[in-house]
Amino acid sequence: MKIIPPVGLNQDPKKKSAMSRPGFYQKILLISLWLCFPPLALYPQPGSDQAESGKIRIASCQFPVSADIRANCTWMMEQMTEASLKKADVVHFPECALSGYPGTDMTSLDQFDWVELYRNTDSIMGLAKKLKIWGVFGSMHRLSGNHKPHNSLYIINPQGEITDRYDKRFCTGGDLEYFTPGDHFVTFKVNGVNCGLLICYDVRFPELYREYRKLNCDLIFQSFYNARQQKGSIHPVIMPISSQAHAATNYFYMSLTNSSASESWPCHFITPDGLIQNKLPVNVPAILISYIDKDVKYYDASKDYRSDAIRGKLNSGETLLDTLSLNRKAIH
Repeated sequence: MKIIPPVGLNQDPKKKSAMSRPGFYQKILLISLWLCFPPLALYPQPGSDQAESGKIRIASCQFPVSADIRANCTWMMEQMTEASLKKADVVHFPECALSGYPGTDMTSLDQFDWVELYRNTDSIMGLAKKLKIWGVFGSMHRLSGNHKPHNSLYIINPQGEITDRYDKRFCTGGDLEYFTPGDHFVTFKVNGVNCGLLICYDVRFPELYREYRKLNCDLIFQSFYNARQQKGSIHPVIMPISSQAHAATNYFYMSLTNSSASESWPCHFITPDGLIQNKLPVNVPAILISYIDKDVKYYDASKDYRSDAIRGKLNSGETLLDTLSLNRKAIH
Protein backbone atom coordinates (compact mmCIF):
# COMPACT_ATOMS: atom_id res chain seq x y z
CA MET A 1 0.00 0.00 0.00
CA LYS A 2 1.33 3.37 -0.96
CA ILE A 3 1.24 5.80 1.94
CA ILE A 4 0.70 9.42 0.93
CA PRO A 5 2.59 11.70 3.28
CA PRO A 6 0.86 14.74 4.73
CA VAL A 7 0.90 17.79 2.50
CA GLY A 8 4.16 19.66 2.89
CA LEU A 9 6.33 16.83 4.20
CA ASN A 10 7.99 16.19 0.81
CA GLN A 11 8.27 19.86 -0.13
CA ASP A 12 11.55 21.54 -0.67
CA PRO A 13 12.59 22.70 2.83
CA LYS A 14 13.66 25.99 1.29
CA LYS A 15 10.04 26.61 0.22
CA LYS A 16 7.61 27.39 3.01
CA SER A 17 4.05 26.13 2.60
CA ALA A 18 1.14 28.57 2.85
CA MET A 19 0.14 27.01 6.15
CA SER A 20 3.56 27.72 7.65
CA ARG A 21 3.39 31.43 6.90
CA PRO A 22 2.73 33.75 9.86
CA GLY A 23 -0.98 34.56 10.36
CA PHE A 24 -2.31 31.80 8.11
CA TYR A 25 -4.51 30.16 10.77
CA GLN A 26 -5.59 33.54 12.09
CA LYS A 27 -6.80 34.46 8.60
CA ILE A 28 -8.69 31.17 8.28
CA LEU A 29 -10.31 31.80 11.70
CA LEU A 30 -11.38 35.33 10.75
CA ILE A 31 -12.86 34.17 7.43
CA SER A 32 -14.78 31.39 9.18
CA LEU A 33 -16.17 33.81 11.78
CA TRP A 34 -17.18 36.27 9.04
CA LEU A 35 -19.04 33.54 7.14
CA CYS A 36 -20.83 32.32 10.25
CA PHE A 37 -21.53 35.76 11.73
CA PRO A 38 -21.56 38.35 8.94
CA PRO A 39 -21.50 42.01 9.91
CA LEU A 40 -24.81 43.41 11.17
CA ALA A 41 -24.89 45.81 8.22
CA LEU A 42 -25.55 42.87 5.90
CA TYR A 43 -28.96 42.28 7.51
CA PRO A 44 -31.94 44.46 6.58
CA GLN A 45 -32.46 46.99 9.35
CA PRO A 46 -35.73 48.81 10.09
CA GLY A 47 -35.82 52.01 8.08
CA SER A 48 -32.83 51.05 5.93
CA ASP A 49 -32.83 50.76 2.15
CA GLN A 50 -32.24 47.03 2.49
CA ALA A 51 -35.48 46.75 4.47
CA GLU A 52 -37.39 48.03 1.41
CA SER A 53 -38.02 44.47 0.25
CA GLY A 54 -41.54 45.00 -1.11
CA LYS A 55 -42.65 41.98 0.91
CA ILE A 56 -44.92 41.94 3.95
CA ARG A 57 -46.98 39.39 5.85
CA ILE A 58 -50.42 40.58 7.01
CA ALA A 59 -52.69 39.29 9.77
CA SER A 60 -56.31 40.33 9.13
CA CYS A 61 -58.22 39.75 12.37
CA GLN A 62 -61.84 39.28 13.32
CA PHE A 63 -63.47 38.89 16.73
CA PRO A 64 -66.92 39.78 18.19
CA VAL A 65 -66.48 43.52 18.79
CA SER A 66 -68.67 44.77 21.64
CA ALA A 67 -69.22 47.71 24.00
CA ASP A 68 -66.84 46.08 26.51
CA ILE A 69 -63.54 47.89 25.89
CA ARG A 70 -61.54 45.55 28.10
CA ALA A 71 -62.94 42.44 26.38
CA ASN A 72 -62.12 43.98 22.99
CA CYS A 73 -58.59 44.71 24.16
CA THR A 74 -58.14 41.14 25.39
CA TRP A 75 -59.20 39.78 22.00
CA MET A 76 -56.86 42.18 20.22
CA MET A 77 -53.84 41.38 22.39
CA GLU A 78 -54.39 37.63 21.99
CA GLN A 79 -54.63 37.99 18.22
CA MET A 80 -51.59 40.29 18.09
CA THR A 81 -49.60 37.63 19.92
CA GLU A 82 -50.81 34.91 17.57
CA ALA A 83 -50.04 37.12 14.56
CA SER A 84 -46.53 37.67 15.85
CA LEU A 85 -46.01 33.92 16.29
CA LYS A 86 -47.13 33.53 12.67
CA LYS A 87 -44.45 36.04 11.60
CA ALA A 88 -46.85 38.80 10.55
CA ASP A 89 -45.42 42.26 9.92
CA VAL A 90 -48.79 44.03 10.29
CA VAL A 91 -51.88 43.14 12.29
CA HIS A 92 -55.16 44.65 11.02
CA PHE A 93 -58.37 45.00 13.06
CA PRO A 94 -61.98 46.05 12.27
CA GLU A 95 -63.72 49.42 12.53
CA CYS A 96 -64.18 50.53 16.17
CA ALA A 97 -62.44 47.31 17.25
CA LEU A 98 -61.31 48.69 20.60
CA SER A 99 -64.06 51.17 21.43
CA GLY A 100 -67.12 49.33 20.16
CA TYR A 101 -69.40 50.74 17.48
CA PRO A 102 -71.95 53.42 18.47
CA GLY A 103 -75.44 52.85 17.20
CA THR A 104 -75.02 49.07 17.45
CA ASP A 105 -72.88 48.24 20.48
CA MET A 106 -74.09 51.28 22.42
CA THR A 107 -76.96 53.70 21.88
CA SER A 108 -75.29 56.77 23.41
CA LEU A 109 -71.80 58.15 24.10
CA ASP A 110 -72.95 60.20 27.09
CA GLN A 111 -71.47 57.75 29.61
CA PHE A 112 -68.66 56.47 27.43
CA ASP A 113 -65.52 55.69 29.48
CA TRP A 114 -62.76 57.57 27.65
CA VAL A 115 -60.24 56.89 30.41
CA GLU A 116 -60.76 53.16 29.97
CA LEU A 117 -60.29 53.57 26.22
CA TYR A 118 -57.01 55.46 26.72
CA ARG A 119 -55.77 52.86 29.23
CA ASN A 120 -56.42 49.98 26.85
CA THR A 121 -54.97 51.89 23.90
CA ASP A 122 -51.75 52.16 25.92
CA SER A 123 -51.85 48.40 26.43
CA ILE A 124 -52.14 47.80 22.68
CA MET A 125 -49.25 50.19 22.02
CA GLY A 126 -47.10 48.49 24.66
CA LEU A 127 -47.71 45.05 23.19
CA ALA A 128 -46.92 46.27 19.67
CA LYS A 129 -43.58 47.49 20.99
CA LYS A 130 -42.90 44.22 22.78
CA LEU A 131 -43.79 42.16 19.70
CA LYS A 132 -42.12 44.62 17.30
CA ILE A 133 -45.17 44.56 15.02
CA TRP A 134 -47.18 47.16 13.11
CA GLY A 135 -50.81 47.61 14.11
CA VAL A 136 -53.85 49.11 12.35
CA PHE A 137 -56.93 49.19 14.55
CA GLY A 138 -60.30 50.91 14.74
CA SER A 139 -61.32 53.10 17.65
CA MET A 140 -62.83 56.50 18.44
CA HIS A 141 -60.80 59.69 18.68
CA ARG A 142 -62.17 62.26 21.13
CA LEU A 143 -62.39 65.93 20.12
CA SER A 144 -62.66 69.02 22.28
CA GLY A 145 -65.77 70.45 23.88
CA ASN A 146 -69.06 69.08 22.61
CA HIS A 147 -67.66 68.08 19.23
CA LYS A 148 -68.48 64.54 18.21
CA PRO A 149 -65.47 62.17 18.02
CA HIS A 150 -63.90 60.78 14.87
CA ASN A 151 -64.37 57.18 13.78
CA SER A 152 -60.69 56.38 13.33
CA LEU A 153 -57.98 53.91 12.41
CA TYR A 154 -54.75 54.29 14.39
CA ILE A 155 -51.39 53.21 12.98
CA ILE A 156 -48.92 51.89 15.56
CA ASN A 157 -45.33 51.20 14.55
CA PRO A 158 -43.06 48.44 15.96
CA GLN A 159 -41.72 50.95 18.48
CA GLY A 160 -45.20 51.18 20.00
CA GLU A 161 -45.83 54.72 18.73
CA ILE A 162 -48.91 56.13 17.02
CA THR A 163 -47.55 57.39 13.70
CA ASP A 164 -50.79 58.62 12.15
CA ARG A 165 -54.58 58.37 12.26
CA TYR A 166 -57.18 58.03 9.52
CA ASP A 167 -60.64 59.44 10.24
CA LYS A 168 -63.62 57.98 8.36
CA ARG A 169 -64.42 60.48 5.63
CA PHE A 170 -67.82 59.23 4.55
CA CYS A 171 -70.02 58.53 7.56
CA THR A 172 -73.49 57.07 7.06
CA GLY A 173 -76.51 59.04 8.19
CA GLY A 174 -76.52 56.93 11.35
CA ASP A 175 -72.79 57.51 11.88
CA LEU A 176 -73.27 61.28 11.78
CA GLU A 177 -75.39 61.07 14.93
CA TYR A 178 -72.21 60.03 16.78
CA PHE A 179 -69.22 61.05 14.65
CA THR A 180 -67.50 63.99 12.97
CA PRO A 181 -66.24 63.02 9.47
CA GLY A 182 -62.56 63.19 8.55
CA ASP A 183 -60.89 65.24 5.82
CA HIS A 184 -57.57 63.61 4.88
CA PHE A 185 -55.88 60.58 3.35
CA VAL A 186 -53.22 58.60 5.20
CA THR A 187 -50.33 56.60 3.74
CA PHE A 188 -47.44 54.78 5.40
CA LYS A 189 -44.74 52.33 4.31
CA VAL A 190 -43.89 48.88 5.62
CA ASN A 191 -40.89 47.18 3.99
CA GLY A 192 -41.29 49.36 0.92
CA VAL A 193 -45.00 48.56 0.52
CA ASN A 194 -47.03 51.79 0.36
CA CYS A 195 -50.23 51.42 2.39
CA GLY A 196 -53.46 53.44 2.65
CA LEU A 197 -56.45 53.33 5.00
CA LEU A 198 -60.24 53.44 4.57
CA ILE A 199 -63.24 52.61 6.75
CA CYS A 200 -66.48 50.78 5.91
CA TYR A 201 -68.91 53.17 4.13
CA ASP A 202 -65.96 54.71 2.25
CA VAL A 203 -66.37 51.65 0.02
CA ARG A 204 -69.28 53.42 -1.71
CA PHE A 205 -67.07 56.19 -3.11
CA PRO A 206 -64.64 55.16 -5.87
CA GLU A 207 -63.10 58.63 -5.86
CA LEU A 208 -61.31 57.75 -2.60
CA TYR A 209 -59.65 54.72 -4.15
CA ARG A 210 -58.62 56.72 -7.21
CA GLU A 211 -56.88 59.21 -4.96
CA TYR A 212 -54.98 56.40 -3.25
CA ARG A 213 -53.94 55.14 -6.69
CA LYS A 214 -52.60 58.62 -7.44
CA LEU A 215 -50.67 58.37 -4.15
CA ASN A 216 -49.08 55.14 -5.49
CA CYS A 217 -50.55 52.84 -2.86
CA ASP A 218 -49.87 49.13 -3.15
CA LEU A 219 -52.23 48.03 -0.40
CA ILE A 220 -55.43 49.32 1.23
CA PHE A 221 -56.32 48.34 4.77
CA GLN A 222 -60.10 48.76 4.99
CA SER A 223 -61.86 48.13 8.28
CA PHE A 224 -65.60 47.43 8.48
CA TYR A 225 -68.29 46.99 11.08
CA ASN A 226 -71.08 45.05 9.38
CA ALA A 227 -72.32 42.84 12.21
CA ARG A 228 -75.39 42.24 14.35
CA GLN A 229 -77.46 42.92 11.24
CA GLN A 230 -80.88 41.64 10.33
CA LYS A 231 -80.96 38.31 8.55
CA GLY A 232 -80.91 38.70 4.79
CA SER A 233 -78.82 41.89 4.87
CA ILE A 234 -77.25 42.73 1.50
CA HIS A 235 -73.92 43.77 3.05
CA PRO A 236 -72.31 40.29 3.15
CA VAL A 237 -72.81 40.12 -0.61
CA ILE A 238 -72.00 43.63 -1.83
CA MET A 239 -69.10 44.68 0.41
CA PRO A 240 -66.53 42.11 -0.80
CA ILE A 241 -67.67 42.47 -4.43
CA SER A 242 -67.41 46.27 -4.32
CA SER A 243 -63.92 45.96 -2.84
CA GLN A 244 -62.87 43.52 -5.55
CA ALA A 245 -63.86 46.07 -8.19
CA HIS A 246 -61.86 48.83 -6.45
CA ALA A 247 -58.80 46.56 -6.18
CA ALA A 248 -58.92 45.58 -9.86
CA THR A 249 -59.56 49.03 -11.32
CA ASN A 250 -56.76 50.58 -9.24
CA TYR A 251 -54.35 47.63 -9.06
CA PHE A 252 -53.74 47.25 -5.36
CA TYR A 253 -54.13 44.62 -2.67
CA MET A 254 -56.90 44.99 -0.11
CA SER A 255 -57.19 43.62 3.42
CA LEU A 256 -60.81 43.69 4.61
CA THR A 257 -61.57 43.18 8.31
CA ASN A 258 -64.93 42.96 10.05
CA SER A 259 -66.41 42.08 13.42
CA SER A 260 -67.24 38.39 13.76
CA ALA A 261 -70.34 39.03 15.87
CA SER A 262 -73.53 37.36 14.65
CA GLU A 263 -74.86 38.17 11.18
CA SER A 264 -71.55 39.45 9.87
CA TRP A 265 -69.28 38.62 6.94
CA PRO A 266 -65.66 37.51 7.32
CA CYS A 267 -62.21 38.95 6.63
CA HIS A 268 -61.12 38.85 2.99
CA PHE A 269 -57.79 39.38 1.25
CA ILE A 270 -57.97 40.59 -2.36
CA THR A 271 -55.16 40.64 -4.93
CA PRO A 272 -54.60 43.45 -7.50
CA ASP A 273 -56.42 41.52 -10.22
CA GLY A 274 -59.60 41.74 -8.14
CA LEU A 275 -59.70 38.09 -7.07
CA ILE A 276 -60.27 36.91 -3.51
CA GLN A 277 -57.07 35.17 -2.45
CA ASN A 278 -58.53 33.89 0.79
CA LYS A 279 -61.19 34.54 3.42
CA LEU A 280 -62.09 33.39 6.92
CA PRO A 281 -65.14 31.42 8.12
CA VAL A 282 -68.13 33.55 9.04
CA ASN A 283 -69.14 34.57 12.61
CA VAL A 284 -66.10 33.07 14.38
CA PRO A 285 -62.95 34.73 15.82
CA ALA A 286 -59.96 34.03 13.59
CA ILE A 287 -56.86 35.41 11.85
CA LEU A 288 -56.25 35.44 8.10
CA ILE A 289 -52.55 35.39 7.16
CA SER A 290 -51.71 36.80 3.73
CA TYR A 291 -48.45 37.55 1.95
CA ILE A 292 -47.56 40.41 -0.40
CA ASP A 293 -44.63 40.42 -2.79
CA LYS A 294 -44.52 43.45 -5.08
CA ASP A 295 -42.42 41.48 -7.59
CA VAL A 296 -45.39 39.18 -8.26
CA LYS A 297 -47.37 40.52 -11.22
CA TYR A 298 -51.13 40.16 -11.63
CA TYR A 299 -53.48 40.63 -14.56
CA ASP A 300 -54.15 44.37 -14.97
CA ALA A 301 -56.69 45.12 -17.71
CA SER A 302 -56.62 48.89 -17.08
CA LYS A 303 -52.86 49.30 -17.05
CA ASP A 304 -52.37 50.87 -20.49
CA TYR A 305 -54.98 53.59 -20.07
CA ARG A 306 -55.38 54.14 -16.30
CA SER A 307 -52.99 57.08 -16.13
CA ASP A 308 -54.79 58.77 -19.05
CA ALA A 309 -58.14 58.31 -17.31
CA ILE A 310 -56.76 59.78 -14.09
CA ARG A 311 -55.59 62.84 -16.06
CA GLY A 312 -59.05 63.23 -17.58
CA LYS A 313 -58.51 61.61 -21.00
CA LEU A 314 -61.52 59.33 -20.94
CA ASN A 315 -60.89 57.25 -24.04
CA SER A 316 -58.13 55.07 -25.41
CA GLY A 317 -56.36 55.87 -28.68
CA GLU A 318 -57.04 59.07 -30.64
CA THR A 319 -60.43 60.53 -31.55
CA LEU A 320 -61.25 62.01 -34.98
CA LEU A 321 -63.17 64.98 -36.33
CA ASP A 322 -65.46 63.27 -38.84
CA THR A 323 -68.91 64.40 -39.94
CA LEU A 324 -70.29 60.87 -39.81
CA SER A 325 -69.01 60.62 -36.26
CA LEU A 326 -70.40 64.03 -35.24
CA ASN A 327 -73.91 63.37 -36.53
CA ARG A 328 -75.32 60.97 -33.94
CA LYS A 329 -78.86 61.00 -35.33
CA ALA A 330 -78.17 59.35 -38.68
CA ILE A 331 -76.71 56.04 -39.87
CA HIS A 332 -74.91 57.58 -42.93
